[in-house]
Amino acid sequence: MIISRTPFRISFFGGGTDYPVWYRENGGAVLATTIDKYCYISCRYLPPFFEHRHRIVYSKVENVRDISEIKHPAVRAVLEYMEIKEGVEVHHDGDLPARTGMGSSSSFTVGLLHSCYALKGIMPSKHQLAREAIHIERDVLKENVGSQDQVLTAIGGFNRIEFTTEEEFIVTPVTITRERLEKLQDHLMLYFTGFSRIASDVAKAQIENTSNKKRELNLMQGMVDEALEILNGGGDIKDFGRLLHEAWMIKRGLSNRITNSHIDEIYEAARSAGAIGGKLLGAGGGGFMLLFARPEDQPFIERRLRGLLRVPFRFERQGSQIVVYEPDMAPRYR
Repeated sequence: MIISRTPFRISFFGGGTDYPVWYRENGGAVLATTIDKYCYISCRYLPPFFEHRHRIVYSKVENVRDISEIKHPAVRAVLEYMEIKEGVEVHHDGDLPARTGMGSSSSFTVGLLHSCYALKGIMPSKHQLAREAIHIERDVLKENVGSQDQVLTAIGGFNRIEFTTEEEFIVTPVTITRERLEKLQDHLMLYFTGFSRIASDVAKAQIENTSNKKRELNLMQGMVDEALEILNGGGDIKDFGRLLHEAWMIKRGLSNRITNSHIDEIYEAARSAGAIGGKLLGAGGGGFMLLFARPEDQPFIERRLRGLLRVPFRFERQGSQIVVYEPDMAPRYR
């Protein structure tokens, strides 16, 4: 039995510049972190005593004879990519719902890759997991995805990630004092807006509009280093929240599918109760909203948003890990 644990992520600045259509020409950069909410994937060889050869358990249960029959696209793609020859059983469990802007699709892909490698007795590097997850999501599944989620969920931590025009990525951990980091975390609130969406569909409109939004994307990319200067400068941490608000005002104009009246009402209600800034996470359209507020103002925001679920979280630094490794050679039945 193999069990992988892969974190979800929160992106602060630079989202949108991690799409190939942008960084192949301009380079890109994001500031983001993984958090202590996880995707768990368990994987084992399945004995041949059943009518099915493979069993896949997520929100649905699939019992199939051949990998090509698997309906879950990421599972089918990863098992084919890993050239799994024996029957396998795969289970998915997550701390947060899918399609909610937390990088869950990439957490799943990275975690399943990691589990399959461990099943074969292979220990890949985290950079390898990131590169292969990008390949599977973008080239095999043809999803409209960026590159930050795969890198973050594989490697973990609070990072500045640069994307080069040569399609390489450079991960630089954010180095600030423990006190400054804790102060940042204490100013963050995470809320579920109550509905999910398919990120690839939302992102498609933004990608198609990239050539018309160069000024906005350049501004958003520049905010990555501006945010780092705020964190490293020792000044008022509220400037980070103000910059988040500025970035959200720009991002919401990249496509008419990023926000809607319901999301705008939530954000404005939080702002009127004391939130300094915030943003909708991921591609937009729904999912989780991140807010930045002074700790003393957070009870007022909680009362104002009492109909929504707040999710407590802290940053994490481990990335994708194999948390249970009980290797068993593929059974040989005669």
